[in-house]
Amino acid sequence: MIGALVRASRPIAWINTAYPFAAGYLMATRDVDAVFIVGTLFFLVPYNLLMYGINDVFDYESDLANPRKGGIEGDVVRDRGEARRVHRAILIACAVTVVPFMAWLLVAGDAWAAFTLVLVVFGVIAYSAPGLRFKERPFLDSLTSALHFAGPLLYALVLADVPLTGANVWPVWVAFILWGMASHAFGAVQDVNADRAGGIGSVATVIGARATVRLAVVLYLAASALLLALPWPGILAAALPLAYAASTARFWAITDATCEEANRGWRTFLWLNQPVGFLVTILLIVQWNGWA
Repeated sequence: MIGALVRASRPIAWINTAYPFAAGYLMATRDVDAVFIVGTLFFLVPYNLLMYGINDVFDYESDLANPRKGGIEGDVVRDRGEARRVHRAILIACAVTVVPFMAWLLVAGDAWAAFTLVLVVFGVIAYSAPGLRFKERPFLDSLTSALHFAGPLLYALVLADVPLTGANVWPVWVAFILWGMASHAFGAVQDVNADRAGGIGSVATVIGARATVRLAVVLYLAASALLLALPWPGILAAALPLAYAASTARFWAITDATCEEANRGWRTFLWLNQPVGFLVTILLIVQWNGWA
């Protein structure tokens, strides 16, 4: 059961949500305090268990029919009886791990920080939960997914009393959201046929695989263009979204019939996050020390 819960939280994605919070808070406050530690731990595991766990629970039927599920891209328990037991454990584990962290963080910050945190967590739940299902609302699905990852950064900035409209701040989080929207849209391409067969809507099922790939490329390029507004050395970050744009552009001519081929690009995306994250870290260290 422990293994099932860990797999449900997608360990490969833990860093994608903890890092934005930790980096944003540390760069803003330059202090490793209790808020930094608790917030980083919250966005490392409980937040991911909530995000991916409830998705596994409420997308179970469609996941069974999706050939790419069953590995790092999502665990699927084939036995229905066992699945019910695992799903019940996931929902209990979400409550047990998320509520204490959230309660502590809500008290630790001001009203705006608490409001931001509630909105971020609501978006995670609304993406998959019955009755809301933002993941089935085309275009809102990509925006909500982007906020899953940009949300921890936004929360860190609000928590640290950093003005979001600052000249050196807004290009970063807006570009991050555009990057997230592009990544979600491209990720949906590989599931066009599976989602249509399961009656699930997405940006890709509405505008088609080819148009979605091209939209993703444009969004990556827009993110890169925004980062050009940053002063040196931050402007160097403008090169990073170009790697994703180049990788995605390989599927420029994809069709709905060949949409599953985009899985190759999605796997490239998963591993591309590692070197790009390393380069972001180097830039942050340079900025921190004022070397440039």
